[in-house]
Amino acid sequence: MTDDITLRSLAGMIDHALLHPTMTDRNIIEGCALARQYQVATACIKPYCIPMVSELLAGSGVGVCPVIAFPHGNSTTDIKVKEADAAVLAGGTEIDMVVNVGKVMGGDWPYVSDEIKAINEAVTANDAILKVIFENDYLSDDHIIRLCEICAEHHVAFVKTSSGYGFVKQPNGTYAYQGATEHHLKLMRKHTPPSVQIKAAGGIRTFDDMLRIIPLGVSRVGATATEAILGEARQRGIQ
Repeated sequence: MTDDITLRSLAGMIDHALLHPTMTDRNIIEGCALARQYQVATACIKPYCIPMVSELLAGSGVGVCPVIAFPHGNSTTDIKVKEADAAVLAGGTEIDMVVNVGKVMGGDWPYVSDEIKAINEAVTANDAILKVIFENDYLSDDHIIRLCEICAEHHVAFVKTSSGYGFVKQPNGTYAYQGATEHHLKLMRKHTPPSVQIKAAGGIRTFDDMLRIIPLGVSRVGATATEAILGEARQRGIQ
């Protein structure tokens, strides 16, 4: 399988995530330098730093990917649309938006569908693309399947597993999440047409993780461990 992989193609699958709530401007600047160095697909960022990141990445070929209603998806549809509009006009080329998880779990599919449709129309009207974050750790297979069908119906560019912050409370009171599991990735690929791409996010930290998920139909990965993944690939002979 590695015969078909190059460092450039591997980097071109990665949205380098700069989303931790403690990140300073210095951290963002360093992250953008890494994104430029490795020529990743995008830098995935919080909306307030779009102007700075757009300037830092200008001319690099690396896209600017702001997140919307992140990480819990609880804003009103109107606010999500306004936030998406503002993000694209400020320089966002791809938008990652979190669904209203409570509405999904409650089965209010008209609400969920109308929201995804409205945000996708706002984003694509400005020549950007939308990725819809499901937050699979909270959801049943039936929820995931229905979300895939809705995203396909509205011609969304990507469906995405997780925000990376969808921590589920465990019986002992601690919080944990699985992120992008093989089961969920297979399920999402099965229930979306080829025109809808799959983004895996959450727990993708090594080159072997990448090798594990690429055959499942994944074309984009959200990762903070970009340098480690690509460094490991180089050490193992990928050029």
